[in-house]
Formats: sequence, C-alpha cells, structure tokens
Amino acid sequence: MYIVFLEFGHISRCPEEQHNPLGNSLLNIMTKDKESITRSFCFVYILTLIVGTIIQFSDESEFAVDMSKMKLTHVPKDLSPKTKVLDISQNYISKLHISDISYLLRLEVLTLSYNRLQCLDFSIFKFNQDLEYLDLSHNQLQKTSCHLIRSLKHLDLSFNDFDVLPICKEFGNLTQLNFLGLSGTRLRQLDLLPIAHLHLSHILLDLEGYYAKESETESLQILNTKTLHLVFHPNQLFSVQVNISVNSLRCLQLTNIKLNNDNCQILIKFLSELIRGPTLLNFTLKHVETTWKCLVRVFQFLWPKPVEYLNIYNLIIVESIDEEDFTYSKTALKALKIEHVTNRVFIYSQTVLYTFFSEMNIMMLTLSDTPFIHMLCPQTSSTFKFLNFTQNVFTDSVFQNCSKLVRLETLILQKNKLKGLYNIGLMTKHMTSLKILDVSWNSLEYDRHDGNCTWGGSIAVLNLSSNILTDSVFRCLPPKVKVLDLYDNRIRSIPKLIMKLEALQELNVASNSLAHLPDCGAFSSLSVLIIDHNSISNPSADFFHSCQKIRSIRAGNNPFQCTCELREFIQNIGQVSSEVVEGWPDSYKCDNPESYKGTPLKDFHVSQLSCNTALLLVTIGVTVLVLTVTVTALCMYFDLPWYLRMVCQWTQTRHRARNLPLEELQRTLQFHAFISYSEHDSAWVKNELVPYLEKEDLRICLHERNFVPGKSIVENIINCIEKSYKSIFVLSPNFVQSEWCHYELYFAHHNLFHEGSNNLILILLEPIPQNCIPSKYHKLKALMTQRTYLEWPKEKSKHGLFWANIRAAFNMKLTLIAENNNAETLKKSGNSI
Repeated sequence: MYIVFLEFGHISRCPEEQHNPLGNSLLNIMTKDKESITRSFCFVYILTLIVGTIIQFSDESEFAVDMSKMKLTHVPKDLSPKTKVLDISQNYISKLHISDISYLLRLEVLTLSYNRLQCLDFSIFKFNQDLEYLDLSHNQLQKTSCHLIRSLKHLDLSFNDFDVLPICKEFGNLTQLNFLGLSGTRLRQLDLLPIAHLHLSHILLDLEGYYAKESETESLQILNTKTLHLVFHPNQLFSVQVNISVNSLRCLQLTNIKLNNDNCQILIKFLSELIRGPTLLNFTLKHVETTWKCLVRVFQFLWPKPVEYLNIYNLIIVESIDEEDFTYSKTALKALKIEHVTNRVFIYSQTVLYTFFSEMNIMMLTLSDTPFIHMLCPQTSSTFKFLNFTQNVFTDSVFQNCSKLVRLETLILQKNKLKGLYNIGLMTKHMTSLKILDVSWNSLEYDRHDGNCTWGGSIAVLNLSSNILTDSVFRCLPPKVKVLDLYDNRIRSIPKLIMKLEALQELNVASNSLAHLPDCGAFSSLSVLIIDHNSISNPSADFFHSCQKIRSIRAGNNPFQCTCELREFIQNIGQVSSEVVEGWPDSYKCDNPESYKGTPLKDFHVSQLSCNTALLLVTIGVTVLVLTVTVTALCMYFDLPWYLRMVCQWTQTRHRARNLPLEELQRTLQFHAFISYSEHDSAWVKNELVPYLEKEDLRICLHERNFVPGKSIVENIINCIEKSYKSIFVLSPNFVQSEWCHYELYFAHHNLFHEGSNNLILILLEPIPQNCIPSKYHKLKALMTQRTYLEWPKEKSKHGLFWANIRAAFNMKLTLIAENNNAETLKKSGNSI
C-alpha cells in the first residue's frame, strides 16, 4: 500500500510526536487533546484530502514517481502510463505541453511547485480526468487559459506573478474543490464571484506583492470558506487596507505581520471586518514582529471578541517593554498559545512581562521556547486549568508557595532548568486539582537527605523522563500516581523497601540501567510496563506470576543472556498473548554467549535435563546405579572375579615358565595324561581308571603323587596340565561341586586354545543335570554341549568298548619323551668325554 501525505507549506502542521513511549497514557491523550482543540476547525479539510489521496498499489515505484530536485528543464517522456502520483517540483521547467502528461490517464496527484512556469493552459490536463491534486505554487505564472477539470479537489496557484486573482468562470464548476490557493497584487470586490456558490474548506491568498495607494481602500468578498489564510510581505510594515468579508469563517491565519506603534491600528482595523462574525473561533498569527505596546493592544482588541483559540508562532518583540493598561474583561478566549519568542528588548521589567500573562482569565496558556526565566503566581484565584511552559529557563523557584492555582489540572515544564525533585513536590503542594505534571528533560535529581517529599494529592500522571534521577526516586513520588514515566534516567534497580504505589497502572523505565524486571509487590495495580533498552540479561521467570494484572509489557532490546536461567522466562512469554508482549519476537534477541548472539529468544532451545542440575545429578546417579547393578549381576552370574583371578594366576605361571632355564623348558610332555577328579570319585579313579591306563604303559599324573611341594596348588595344576599330553576329567555331580576341579578344567580348556591341540578327554562318570551345574561354570556347560565325552557304562558288558575308546585317544607312545631323554643322555656323554 502506498500512502501519500500531502504537505501544505502554507498551513500550520500538526505537531510532531514526542519521544514519550507511553503513547496511550493519560499524559499524551490529555496534552494532545488540548492542542488539537485549537486546530480542529482549521484542518477538517486535511482529513478529506488525505483520505482522498490514499492510494493502494502493488508496486509503488511504478505508480508514484518522485523526480524533484533533479534540475529538469522539461517533463520526462519515459514515465509509466500507470503513474498516479508525480512530483517534479523544484526543477527548472518553464513550459508544459499537452504531450507531456496527456498519456498519464490515471494521474491523480501532480506537484509542479518551485519551477519556472510563466504561462499555463489548463486544457493540457483535459485527458487527465482523474486529476485531484494540482500544485502550481511558487512559479512565475502571469496568466492562465482556463479549462474545466471537474475532478480537482486541491488547486494551488499561490506565490506566482499574477496581477489580479486568477479566477476563471470554469472554476465555478469545480464542485469537489476543497482547497484553493491564489495570489495577486490587486484585489477587486467581485474577483471571487465565480466561486461564490462553492463551499470551500480552505482559501490561501498570497498578498506578498499586494500594493494599493494609501488613499484607496479595496474590498474583497469571500462568500463561503471555513479557513482563510493570508500571507503578506515578510519585510514590509503591515499596510494592507482592504475590507475582506467572509461568511461562516471559522479559522483565520495571517502570516508575515510587521508592526510598530504607528501602524498597529491598521491591523486592528483590518481585523475588525474579518472578526465581526460570531463563527470565528480560531485565530493564528505567524511570523510576527511587533512592539510590546502594539501586542498588548491587539490582545485588548481580541479579548471581547468571539475568538476562542489564539495562536502566535515566531514572535519577535522589539523596542521596549513597559507597563501597559489592560482590562481582563469577560472573554470568550479559552486558550492562548505563543511558541518561539525572540525578545530584542534587553532592559525591561520582568514583573511587567510575567504579570501580564499570569493574570489572564483564560483556561489554557502555552508559552514555549521563550527566554522567560520565571512566571509569577497569580494575585487572585486563577482560572488556569492548563499551563505549558516548555523550553524556557524556569528554575526551582517557580510557583513556590503559590496557592492561587487551585483549578490547575495540567502543568508542563519540559526543558527548563529544574534541578530538585523535592522542590517540585513542594511546588504542587497547593495545586489541589493538579492531575498531570510533566517535568521531563530537566536536570532533576533527588537526595534522600532532602527529607520526605510532599506532593499535591491529586496527581495521577507524572512525567520525569530524561532527567538524572537514580534509584532513590522511588522514595519521592506522589502516592496516588497512576502513570509514571521515568524514561532515560540513571536508575539501576527498583528498591524493595519503597512506598507502595497501589494506584500505579503504567510505568515506563526504558533506557535506564536496570538489571532485573520489577517485583509487583509495591505496584499491585500495574498493567503497563515499558522496560526496554536496559541491562536485563536474566529476567525473572516469576514476573508474570507476580504481576498478574499486566496487559502490556515492552522489554525488548535488552542484552539477554541465553542460558538455562532464561528458559523458563521464554516459556512463560510463549504462554502470554502476543498483544501483551510488545515487540515480540523481533526485539527479543540473545546478546551472549557469542554463539547465540542475534538469535531470537523464540528460537533459543535448551533441554530441561541440561538446565536442571538436580535432575541431571539424579539421572546420572540412576544411570550409574543401574549400570553398577547390571555389571555386578553379570559378574555374579558369570563369576567374573573367579575368572579374573584364574587368568592372573595363569599369566603369572606362564611368565615364570618363560624365565626358566633351557633344561627345564625341555622337560615337556612327561606324562600321557593328567587326571582331574573329585575326591568323592577317587575310588573309581584309583581302582578302575589308573590301573587300566598304567597297564597300557601310560604315565599318569595325579595330584597326590606328582604335585611339587612348595609350589602353589594353581601352579602345580598348570604345570601338570602343560606336561601332560592329555587332560582327563572325570565328570560327576561331585566334580561340579569341587572348585579345584573347576580350576583344573579352566586351565586345561585355556591351554587347549593357547596350544592349539585337542588335549581334553571328558569322562562322564555319573549323569549331571544341566540345572545342577552352577551358573559360574558356564565353560563346563559349553564343553558338555560342544565336545564329545565318554560315558562310563553301568553295564559290565559295555566296559570293553569304553576302554577301547580310551586306548584310541592315546594312539601314540611317549616318543617325544624318549627322544628328549636320549638327547639329554648324549649331551651328558659328550660333556664327560
């Protein structure tokens, strides 16, 4: 959407918005309402024009063209036919041709001001049937040829070189015309007759070049307009002697008025005709140079008139300021506004100046941007309800001990020289009706040693922004304040032990140095909080629980530290309506750590586990506990300590074996078999197995006859297994219950894999149920399922087959032992020779 706001160079503009972020607060509403009253009637037409020129487009560059200040000498030929807004002001164009704009059939706004046009034929616009706004002011036009443009709403021909007012009879058919700007050096009574029947909102008459002989008095009848703006020559004494009569005039503005004591009456006479009607409510003087005496006379002339709002902008006072008689009679005047005063009188009585204004019997007085250093307290009970002394040089002494402003509701002292907040409180002590106080843009501070502050009891809105106040300000505030503005001060924290501001609804502490969000314990009614541009890094997650009445908070543009502490605050914001959190999410971004800098808070995520230390410790503890229990259970199930002990002992034995002399290392395979059995099965081993094997010339190793005294049992077991060709294990339920038997089986099985031989012979003496084998003997279970074993038969007839299988397992003699013995004998014989 492209919106065109037309700027009227000769119309008083609306005031620019102040910095005050409390845009909807009572302070802004009430102060702006006071000003808007004075302009409401004058600028009704602006609404119509702006609404009529709001144009919606999808591509503003195609439909709105700004070619101002480009030193053009002619209208460009390459404009888009779809152009609706064209600004070619402030160039060097001296002539317009029909071909320049005839193809711009959709043109609605054309600005040609500040060029060098000398003549104009309105017929060049005959193809621009949608043209509503045409500005031809500030050219060198001397004559025009008329043509009807029915769609025109705004036509400005002012500040040109016309001799008489350029009015054509065709203008009478401009039924939609709201604004008409004209210029001329002479006025004739019937100049405006062609448009007498039109109801215009605004007529601008440029009379800078107006000239008439002193003996002549001209007349001009302007039948119907709500606003009349007359502009005179800026450097000439006011000398216009013309009778201008207007029906239903509501607003009158005169620009460039230069007066002295001699021509003052000329202005008063000029105004007499204009202000005689009862409808004129607003009178504005702009760029006025006058003596104090003449100014007082003008005020005296206007005092009994029906004018309600009097505005003077850019006032220069010359010559002298002396006491003048003035009668404050009953008046219709409600508001006087004087902005930007230059006083060229250096020696004068300040009492005369200040008394003149302080004794006025009106409701609203504005004296802003003046050199006034003080304002007197009225001598009698004043009618003032609104006082605005912005940008003066007032000090803390203003209105001290003043008990006459009992009706005052709004007091504005922005941009002065105020220093002590304690003194400001005392100033309001007797202002029993004061509701709004604005002392922003001063140098206010408060020292608790000044004592307890005293305030007027009815203050509801207090603006203390742009001062040098610190944390102590919260100990010096009106108890019933509802709107408090502390923007741009030096506040670092809001003390916990402060007076309770139970009525406070809106608080602005933006652009300070606050590190935390406030606790609403002292602000039980707080509904609007502005706290952006501070030093808040870790806002409290309990804020929304503490401040449950909050309906608007602006806390963006703070250096948020995106850590675990911020997680809950972000979650709480996410649960609040977007209308409550202003600027979310664009103004809420991480400032540190560096890895998150610039990340919107809504995109910052961290797990609950990493943020909750207790939960993290519990999780780690539970994990470690479960792991410990699991490992312990596995160790118990597989008897891991036992195996570790066995591995350790076997390793030690192997290590010692590697360190034995060569002679001992050559003593391998001394036995055909090592027999492992339970003592409970010794009878069968000694009576059946051993006799049979030895009968077959097999050398048998038994623990009771072959273990070496002095060595450990484990070492003896390992040595016997390693020096035996086979290891025979007599399995039975008794064997399963013997730990030493299991040692022997473990080492034999380990030696099987280490040597790569098949040296195990399993004899099942008695059946062993699988469920009877302890879980830690998993190797025994594995061997019984993976390897073939010989089962001792109970039937005697099958013993022969059993012994045959035994013999088959020993299919070699101790050749290696014999060879070793022969080699040893030869070695000894050689040594003896």
